Amino acid sequence: MKPINVLVLFLCACFVSAAGQQPAGKGLSDWTEFHRTNMQRFNPYERTLNVHNVGLLRLKWSYATGQFVWSSPAVANGVVYVGSNNGSLYALNASTGTLLWSYSTVGGAGSSVAVSRGVVYVEAGGNIFLALNANTGTLLWSYRVGGPMNSSPTVANDTVYFSASDEKVYALNASTGALLWSYYPAGGYSSPAVANGVVYAISLDGSVYALSASTGALLWSSAVGGEYWRGSPAVANGVVYVGSNNGSLYALNASTGTQLWSYSTGGSVDSPAVANGVVYVGSADGNVYALNAMTGAKFWNYPTSGYEGSSPAVANGVVYVGASFQVYALNAAPAPASTKLNLWSYTTGGDVYSSPIVVNGVVYVGSDDGSVYAFSLKHAREQAGTDSKRRGLKTCR
Repeated sequence: MKPINVLVLFLCACFVSAAGQQPAGKGLSDWTEFHRTNMQRFNPYERTLNVHNVGLLRLKWSYATGQFVWSSPAVANGVVYVGSNNGSLYALNASTGTLLWSYSTVGGAGSSVAVSRGVVYVEAGGNIFLALNANTGTLLWSYRVGGPMNSSPTVANDTVYFSASDEKVYALNASTGALLWSYYPAGGYSSPAVANGVVYAISLDGSVYALSASTGALLWSSAVGGEYWRGSPAVANGVVYVGSNNGSLYALNASTGTQLWSYSTGGSVDSPAVANGVVYVGSADGNVYALNAMTGAKFWNYPTSGYEGSSPAVANGVVYVGASFQVYALNAAPAPASTKLNLWSYTTGGDVYSSPIVVNGVVYVGSDDGSVYAFSLKHAREQAGTDSKRRGLKTCR
């Protein structure tokens, strides 16, 4: 067997093995914060949507908030939580889009929320951070920081982490809101990633900081060059991936901060997603890139209608990303240039800064037209039966 065939079989096997896992238990497939719980913007439990049927996605419902929706939605226990620049946070029925409750903040709720143990965590505009009851929207506690926030929170081990423009990273007790620690100058507008007891954050000075999740002590810092972009780190397999305003994506050793590789695009780079040995990232040059996660070598790039800052999401062999007035579903496979990359797209009424998420066969995303959109297969049950006959290595071409 020729070496190239071995490589193709290996890559195909990776994608099939991910699809062939046992069905997820209740709640495992939820997307409860910007990074998702694995810090990779990757949902390994998605079973319904795949490269064969994603082209059949149709609008399931939409909900109009009346203002820009830059926030990436979060889904937990059948509820969609999303903020709008009108200053309100919305809780919507994930199946129907029906409003369950809303909470008015003091400013625009432009960042994404985090949901954990029946609590929704969100910045309230200005310098107020809130914890709300996920079922009712009742305020549980609030905390005032030293500067405005656009950071999305991350929750781990009963601690909520976020950044603020006072250049601090904050760690609060998730139950009480009590300050556990803060660290300067590791903050800004980046959403921190928490993995293996370490908090990774990008500072306004363009450096990446690694802090002890329990104490806030500095473990290492790495200057990647250029001012940071509005993106956040992704962490996978001992590597931190981070984009910069200088147009490059960097891969750093998660233990030491040593640079492993970098890849230069033609524009500012946003938050990456990582799945099955591939890192996916959007650039302000208008392209979405798929790179080898170990080496940084390019597998493919796809020119969009005009990239706006939406971060990719990966699930079951498909990459979902927003660009200009479009939401795209792209083939995630690191395949030859002849492979069809664009599997589906939908035109919204405004630019898409919001980052899509995928939960139980439904794609959720916001738009500058003020709406939250949900897309699903029209006949999901019948389609699932058809797809089950297609599983196996023979589907890799």
